[in-house]
Amino acid sequence: MAMADASGPQFTSTNGDAASDQIIVPENKSWKNFFAYLGPGFLVAIAYIDPGNFETDLQAGAQYKYELLWIILVASCAGLVIQSLAANLGVVTGKHLAEHCRAEYSKVPNFLLWLVAEVAIVACDIPEVIGTAFALNMLFSIPVWIGVLLTGLSTLMLLALQQYGVRKLEFLVAFLVFTMAICFVIELHYSKPDAGEVLHGLFVPQLKGNGATGLAISLLGAMVMPHNLFLHSALVLSRKIPRSSTGIKEACRFYLIESGLALMVAFLINVSVISVSGAVCNASDLTHEDRAKCEDLDLNKASFLLRNVVGKWSSKLFAIALLASGQSSTITGTYAGQYVMQGFLDLRLKPWVRNFLTRCLAIIPSLVVALIGGSAGAGKLIIIASMILSFELPFALVPLLKFTSCKIKMGSHVNHMAISALTWVIGGLIIGINTYYIVSSFIKLLTHSHMKLVLVIFCGILGFSGIAIYLASIWYLVFRKNRETSPLPASTSSQTVETLPRQDIVDML
Repeated sequence: MAMADASGPQFTSTNGDAASDQIIVPENKSWKNFFAYLGPGFLVAIAYIDPGNFETDLQAGAQYKYELLWIILVASCAGLVIQSLAANLGVVTGKHLAEHCRAEYSKVPNFLLWLVAEVAIVACDIPEVIGTAFALNMLFSIPVWIGVLLTGLSTLMLLALQQYGVRKLEFLVAFLVFTMAICFVIELHYSKPDAGEVLHGLFVPQLKGNGATGLAISLLGAMVMPHNLFLHSALVLSRKIPRSSTGIKEACRFYLIESGLALMVAFLINVSVISVSGAVCNASDLTHEDRAKCEDLDLNKASFLLRNVVGKWSSKLFAIALLASGQSSTITGTYAGQYVMQGFLDLRLKPWVRNFLTRCLAIIPSLVVALIGGSAGAGKLIIIASMILSFELPFALVPLLKFTSCKIKMGSHVNHMAISALTWVIGGLIIGINTYYIVSSFIKLLTHSHMKLVLVIFCGILGFSGIAIYLASIWYLVFRKNRETSPLPASTSSQTVETLPRQDIVDML
């Protein structure tokens, strides 16, 4: 294996296979080392601009104009903090989040956490399935339900790119991210949203009505996804970093900067989508046809928002952007599924097998809804899937916060007291908003139903029992004491240096 010189990072192949490329960071401190760390943050950022985000952004802008922009700001800031903790956990300990969960919890809690993580990955895959089906419909006039079936094969093409190496795949994803960013920033210029209203929406929190609360939860769930925490903590293990204390600190710092850059691009895209949707759908000169689209806006009707940029080609360009978003998101979802299964169960599958299983589980509800409810029903399913992700977030977030706040696991790289306090506040707010929405929506459903009193009482007992189990599960994760396990030592011995990169992690890319 080639050794790194002092001039900058090297990219070498351990077995002659490009898919097993190792990225080696030299021992010397230099700003040039930053380029070796570029990649994981942009793969993670794809989840912040996937079809689920587009759907919730479009509806937020169409229904509430700029009022929910502050959710994007809060979610992006919270996402940066949380993603940096996930990266730190992998860099410092040499293990990713799912592996820590397997080592920390007994068989039953570990299995249940794995099950929740798998449901989150399927819920994340549903918007990609529907988004890809919408894109195929716009490009080739293929019915949505047939497009849903075709998505079972579509991602195998992009998974084939793995043979060219993880580095090239990271650059491709980054290119797609910047392409979408340029597209919507140009449209932002043409739609001319009021700057004062946009700033007011960004910095003045407001939720007017239960509908706004539900959409806010969908926005949050579509941005800060549970599987991203497992993914980020594993992707950083593909770099061969110096195992000295200084080398680990540099890696954590550069990963923070890289994540901040990637999430800033994702933030601007989300703000642009909401601002464009809000400006166009609330314009005074809107045609009757476009106004009807805005009243029930989904991904399959949103191409008219780009009309000012590319005219009659708007639907084709939007479809290509949507297809790229859906496919790249599926790649990251497949990787996350690999790491979750390997970490929780010590079970490895080939990427195409893993993708096929996850995609089949996502296709079933998507196909049923597409057949019964058409594109409008499929759009609503995306919102529901995003809400599920928000409800499941604590089951990945709480273990991450506890592990990174544990001095036994993290040693001198343990979270600062201020970071711990901030992240627990973020977690508490997410749990509080989710609980409020579940309880209020369930009470509204019971009080406005036409069921008999006995049936209402029975449903109420079942529903509130479920809510109690949900809160009790989170309570268990929060207050359970961590096991006393030894952290990965930070030294420069040859044995420790070879700990990273994790070849099993590299081989799954």
